[in-house]
Amino acid sequence: MRATVIYGAGDVRVETVPDPKLVEPTDVILRVVRSCICGSDLWPYADMAPSEHGRRIGHEFLGIVEETGPDVTTVAKGDLVIAPFVYSDNTCQFCREGLQTSCVHGGFWGANGVDGGQGEAVRVPQADGTLVKVPHTEDDGLLASLLTLSDVFPTGHHAATKARVSAGQNVTVIGDGAVGLSAVLAAKRLGAERIVLMGRHQARTDLGREFGATDVVAERGEEGIAKVRELTGGEGTHAVLECVGTKPAFEMAVGVVRAGGAVSRVGVPQYEEGPIGPTLFRRNITVTGGVAPARHYIPELLPDVLDGKYQPGKVFDRTIDVDGIPAGYRAMADREALKVLIKP
Repeated sequence: MRATVIYGAGDVRVETVPDPKLVEPTDVILRVVRSCICGSDLWPYADMAPSEHGRRIGHEFLGIVEETGPDVTTVAKGDLVIAPFVYSDNTCQFCREGLQTSCVHGGFWGANGVDGGQGEAVRVPQADGTLVKVPHTEDDGLLASLLTLSDVFPTGHHAATKARVSAGQNVTVIGDGAVGLSAVLAAKRLGAERIVLMGRHQARTDLGREFGATDVVAERGEEGIAKVRELTGGEGTHAVLECVGTKPAFEMAVGVVRAGGAVSRVGVPQYEEGPIGPTLFRRNITVTGGVAPARHYIPELLPDVLDGKYQPGKVFDRTIDVDGIPAGYRAMADREALKVLIKP
């Protein structure tokens, strides 16, 4: 089969690799029908050290079940399923607490002999706990929105729920990437009254307004902080959803959050230190967030997606086939595409 292998910064290749085979009785083999490139894939694409053998990559995909292990009971051959961006048994203590990203039997795609999601097929470990069956559809728009449930929409929702976003609150979202826009949608869904989107790419911020942003702030740093505070009568916002992962983004978040509010980080941090000292302490600021347990949130978000009430799939602005994946990475890295969908 054809699959994506990353060999180092800027070096993504599509190669012929062995077809996946069942290894454990709890495994499933999926034929991938939709996958995509994630913003977090761009971090190794930017700075991964060269590797002689490379590694598989990709962690967001939908698929059709082709083969099941003898112990699999919740899905069957022919089912259309969502694969969250980590696999999990959904039965361990952490899974029962809604933290499937810390599953004692779970793991990440593309690691420890497990296939990456950017290819034609995938072996899925812990299939009963991982996969979520959905109705069959040929609707490209609905398939795109279902695909976001594997990662970006639950990640935006995680940012909002960890920050305790609720009806009538003011919220700032930092970052106009796919996760940031998903966070706007999540905050709107939870009833936020005012949603300030900090971003400077008009096509993206226009989609943010469609998703529910009431204000857009293009300025960054101290200028951006001042603008948000001006919009909120000097107070700042109850919640700040930081969806970038850089230190300047976190510093802006601390600058715009209201006293007693929460900064929720879901952008993968690319820094080791930040402003977590007296400023946060004196203002009673909560810092929260982390890796989103998508599997926990899918049952909550799925009905609204199936009903068309929310269409998070609009974050995809380019569609390619498997052979176009290297060009898709370049397009996202160069900010020519917001989020690239792969249709094998």
